Amino acid sequence: METPTLAQLQPGQRLARGVARHLLTLGFASVEELVPARGLRVDVMGLGPKGEVWVIECKSCRADFRADAKWQGYLEWCDRYFWAVDAGFPTDLLPEGTGLMVGDAYDAEILRMAPEHRLAPARRKALVQKFATHAARRLQALRDPGLGLG
Repeated sequence: METPTLAQLQPGQRLARGVARHLLTLGFASVEELVPARGLRVDVMGLGPKGEVWVIECKSCRADFRADAKWQGYLEWCDRYFWAVDAGFPTDLLPEGTGLMVGDAYDAEILRMAPEHRLAPARRKALVQKFATHAARRLQALRDPGLGLG
């Protein structure tokens, strides 16, 4: 699995990169494209220094947002839910009661903190295990691309 250059990334992937960089400054580890449950794929999941779980959905344009019919399914898989968009995105489209990050490929900032809805302990434990397994498999795929894990 060869790491793509910044120019090869899609707009949402560039935004996810900036979000992950910002999360790192907050003490979070992050993974991209994690599947918490069948039929769901989170753009970015952050695991915070106190065990908090954030889900961030990256939207590159109005059409990308309008096509997302699954976002409410992510709410039960995190303590806080955010949208991440670029500076030109029409943020008035985004639902109230969710967090908002604005960014680019290099960084992001939180403009609106998401409300907290704490995960149940059993769900948190299962999710942290999925997060760790996902991250470890990604790392192994980078170390040994011939395994076909990527």
